[in-house]
Amino acid sequence: MPDAEPLSDREGPRDECGVFGVFAPGHDVARFTYFGLFALQHRGQESAGIATCDGGNITAMRDCGLVSRVFDEEKLSALYGEAAIGHVRYSTTGGNAWENTQPIWRDDGREVALAHNGNLTNAVELYAELRDDGVRFHGSSDSEIIAALLSRQVDGSLEDAVAATMQRLRGAYSTVALTEQGVVAFRDPNGVRPLALGQLSDGHWLVASESCAFDIVGARFIREVAPGEMISLSAKGLEVRQVVRSPRSSLCVFEHIYFSRPDSRLEGRVLQQVRGRMGEILWRESPVDGDLVISVPDSGNAAAAGFAKASRIPRDDGLIKNRYVARTFIEPGQELRRHGLKMKFNPIPEIIGGRRVIVVDDSIVRGNTTRQIVGMLRDAGAEEVHLRISAPPIRHPCHYGVDMSTREEMVAHRRTIAEIADHVGADSLAYLSLDGVYEAIGTRPDDHCDACFTGRYPLGDDGAADGKFALEEIATLPTSGR
Repeated sequence: MPDAEPLSDREGPRDECGVFGVFAPGHDVARFTYFGLFALQHRGQESAGIATCDGGNITAMRDCGLVSRVFDEEKLSALYGEAAIGHVRYSTTGGNAWENTQPIWRDDGREVALAHNGNLTNAVELYAELRDDGVRFHGSSDSEIIAALLSRQVDGSLEDAVAATMQRLRGAYSTVALTEQGVVAFRDPNGVRPLALGQLSDGHWLVASESCAFDIVGARFIREVAPGEMISLSAKGLEVRQVVRSPRSSLCVFEHIYFSRPDSRLEGRVLQQVRGRMGEILWRESPVDGDLVISVPDSGNAAAAGFAKASRIPRDDGLIKNRYVARTFIEPGQELRRHGLKMKFNPIPEIIGGRRVIVVDDSIVRGNTTRQIVGMLRDAGAEEVHLRISAPPIRHPCHYGVDMSTREEMVAHRRTIAEIADHVGADSLAYLSLDGVYEAIGTRPDDHCDACFTGRYPLGDDGAADGKFALEEIATLPTSGR
């Protein structure tokens, strides 16, 4: 079995970010936001933050780490007001530094806090323009560009500033902003990243990246924020404005496959059911003789259940996941490194031994972890290991808010399916077709972005991007002196 990769590495696509916002006078909005972020923790584990406003100044707290590590009772009690926004982050633009944690606070004329999920494709252009105009940046994330644009527009309402800013942004952004008036949420005209609207029982409003964040605070999911739409939550209640229109929506199809929590609702369906259907279709498209179906927990659970249901092959938990392993701060050391993956997954020989095992997962990106899992299963006595993946091969980079930025890092780059199977050591490998994905989702392919599978980029940029650390590189260049 090959040496284990560092524990901080992940096999699947890297999660992006999660945002939350609430305007609810008389409620503990900081605590609502804390639990909303707790529900969205799967979308980012590098940092967390909350900003509140009591009608006057904004108070923001943010730090690197999980939500439960960043906040405690003392910190939450210091965050009070009528409105709040929050953020959990996985860095897709800019490094994992405190300066890039969110919500970002700025006061370039208008005090504003901002939390953003997505990637701007014109970030370098906007950054250079603002910096040459005398704007000072503290970090290297494209989110700070949006905050600076909003903060500099002091004339008119925040809604007017947001509408003007949206005209200048290119790429993916589901964003919440906080001022003394309340919360404004806005989504890019293609709707690449998700954003949902919810309501408390007393009529106050919330927004979040996913509907599961409403469930945890006792709110009701109302609808998804439309692409190009701006939602204002304030003492005036709910105000809606369609700011920018696009000829097509382009929701990231991977939200259905992997990113969003299985209990979230997206495009009218609960994702647990959608993913189970993907597993059923996967069996129909790629049957295989086997004795046992297992999942790679937790991402493959629903598809494995659907695969087992359709195939009538027994399903069991052959791999046990340690759910307390997220990002360890203690390296195992050289002596334990080759056992590193067992800190996260441990096979059960009594279940796997002597059997033809069908392993179901949602994706393979780099292939390192998959290769190790196959080796672990063989070491545990599996007679055969067959891989079934409930998504097509990932062959193209994403620059819309997911950390899959180069083709060369992808195991499917310039490899056939048979070559990938050989690379990871499986007896057979099959992927779900893109038609099968959309059959399970039940919506039109034209309403989604599937560029990571097809290379068709719906925002008209042909997959061109500046790179994750492009803003850090440009920050070292001299200004034009304007």
